Amino acid sequence: MSNLHVTELVLASRNRKKAKEMHELIAPAWEPSSPFQQLQIKTLADYPNLPEVEEDAPTFLGNACKKASETAIALNRWVVADDSGLAVDALKGAPGVYSARYAGTHGDDEANNRKLLSELANVPDELRGAAFVCALVLSDPAGEIRGQVEARCRGQIIHEPRGGSGFGYDPLFLIPEYHKTFAELGESVKHQLSHRSRAFQHLRPLLLRLLAEGKL
Repeated sequence: MSNLHVTELVLASRNRKKAKEMHELIAPAWEPSSPFQQLQIKTLADYPNLPEVEEDAPTFLGNACKKASETAIALNRWVVADDSGLAVDALKGAPGVYSARYAGTHGDDEANNRKLLSELANVPDELRGAAFVCALVLSDPAGEIRGQVEARCRGQIIHEPRGGSGFGYDPLFLIPEYHKTFAELGESVKHQLSHRSRAFQHLRPLLLRLLAEGKL
């Protein structure tokens, strides 16, 4: 196996902001001597001709498994795939796996946020609990799933967007202990609290072991 295959890790996302966040959580800049810094991390933006994976599984973990395995086989690379979204208590878990296309167009954050606020218009504060959910899956180049984790972060949906950072539903997702939304907390604090951060805390030990064994 060539050195390229050993050191390259593909993040199965075309979402620039999500891919950036995933990269920072795998190989944080504040860990300059970490073994993770030896990885050559790429995203699907580096493979513009790769066909889209149909995300038709009923769960976050199911979609992440599909994305990881199918992308790994197509590229013959190690792949980490993320499927994540928002589960709102009062909406029986919606938008769930449809979070990115809740309003009909994939990735239209503003439209998705408007629809969410409309759906919750008559819901009182005490019933606006929600959770961000993140499923992460690692596949080897043959498409075999080598690790899978899921993590959550609880919060509350507020009545109007607040904050200028983050993406997706971040401006509406309040962390009550901080009295701020994910979009107000900033990247450094979000990286300590978020569903994606918690998921990577579980996945990183597996990646570290594979690096130590020379398999990744």
